[in-house]
Amino acid sequence: QVQLVESGGGLVQPGGSLRLSCTASGFLFSGAYMGWYRQAPGKQRDLVAGIWSSGSTNYADSVGGRFTISRDNAKNMVYLQMNNLKPEDTAVYSCYANIFKGSYWGQGTQVAVSS
Repeated sequence: QVQLVESGGGLVQPGGSLRLSCTASGFLFSGAYMGWYRQAPGKQRDLVAGIWSSGSTNYADSVGGRFTISRDNAKNMVYLQMNNLKPEDTAVYSCYANIFKGSYWGQGTQVAVSS
């Protein structure tokens, strides 16, 4: 079955950096659109960044220039490098996969930005 397992979240001060990782299994990773979503308390879940099988990327306006998504097809992994973090980036971040069978999310990893 499809599995997406995130790691790398934590508590960081404003201006700091974190790198999230997602290990995927159960589907043809190299052909999948992969992404990262986030959900803050009381808010809807929104797409932060996505990466197609071609390597093309898309970002939410709020994170452009600060976050970078990448993938390693040999390892079935997708990453989110987050720099210059702000308190408003605090949320649960979930890995996302869109394949022919449908859309899937991981359990998520908490990111907290606070001084």
